[in-house]
Amino acid sequence: MVGVDGLQIVVAGLLGLVTGVAATLAFRVSEHQQRRVPETAPAELDPGVVRVLAILRSAAVVLGPDDTVIRASAPAYALGLVRGDAIAHPSIQDMIDAVRRDGVIADDELELPRGPVGRGRVMLQVRVANLDTEHVVVLAEDRTEARRIEAIRRDFTVNVSHELKTPIGAISLLAETMQDAADDPDAVRHFAGRMQQESTRLAALVHEIIELSRLQVAGALPEVSVIDIDAVIDEAADRARVVAAAKEITLSLGGDSGLTVYGDHSLLVTAVRNLLDNAVAYSGPNTRVGVGVKLAGDLVEIAVVDQGIGISAAEQSRVFERFYRVDPARSRDTGGTGLGLSIVKHVAADHGGDVKIWSEPGRGSTFTLRIPAAHPGSAPPGPTDPHDPNDSPDPHKEVDA
Repeated sequence: MVGVDGLQIVVAGLLGLVTGVAATLAFRVSEHQQRRVPETAPAELDPGVVRVLAILRSAAVVLGPDDTVIRASAPAYALGLVRGDAIAHPSIQDMIDAVRRDGVIADDELELPRGPVGRGRVMLQVRVANLDTEHVVVLAEDRTEARRIEAIRRDFTVNVSHELKTPIGAISLLAETMQDAADDPDAVRHFAGRMQQESTRLAALVHEIIELSRLQVAGALPEVSVIDIDAVIDEAADRARVVAAAKEITLSLGGDSGLTVYGDHSLLVTAVRNLLDNAVAYSGPNTRVGVGVKLAGDLVEIAVVDQGIGISAAEQSRVFERFYRVDPARSRDTGGTGLGLSIVKHVAADHGGDVKIWSEPGRGSTFTLRIPAAHPGSAPPGPTDPHDPNDSPDPHKEVDA
């Protein structure tokens, strides 16, 4: 039999074994929990920070300690910054890693794909900063439209400089030639006439550049009034009749009378006059240019029809671009600036309308200016975007501006 002392020794040994096992298990559990600390849910964001992020116009993304997206605004998804619960673009992730590593705010302009497929691109001004010790915030402002407008203005400046060089250079050369021919009255008269033509062309170009610049700024129609379309057509035709008569081109007016629109009289006269000038310039002698007016639903349509050379389908989509000419040689002969149809497009847009074209080579062209009609008791229309992507193609081969 085991004595009392032996039994105490056995019990003590068992207690020691149990204590050791328990200590080992506790250490293992504690070690496992320590390894899992980064995987626990992140701390809640401060309510004030949440409210600030909600009212920001920029795309906003908040990342947790493991770079999982815990909050993202609707623009962040719309711009393709976030897919699932992660940042979609490696370049932005590189900025996040740098901020976590260095603690310094990162700011950069990035051109990124808009989505996982397709060729769409967005230009974003991205700013990344530590929100607190665990969270990082990514703010992105869409600069795509601003960069597009900047590129358009830059191209416009280049084109203007190029267009101005031609008449200025011609006037300088003619003046030098006329000086050398001072003893020849006939030569002097000839070169003086050429200088006058180039001066007229230069004046017209400068005038249309100023007109187009004015139309491209906001609020091009500060004072809108009811405009009599009959008066607009009569004035535009009177201005174009002299040039048409010189080319033995007949101008004919017809259609509905008594129609009115909301807008600016002088701008509408300029638009119709530009369409008439374009029709006369590209028509041959002994042809006819017609102006027809009709009410089509809620729109007043002013159609200018010619029997000129026509425009190919490939070029119809470009005729409203600034400085684009279907026939550059003919434009030089007629003094065309390449801005007339662009001005028409902007006038139409500022009046809440548009301009369409139908044309076939050898069969002439029809340009139709469409403006919302003024009805009693109706409000003046607001300007529309000439680049509205929702415009649907016309089934009658007409092309929108």
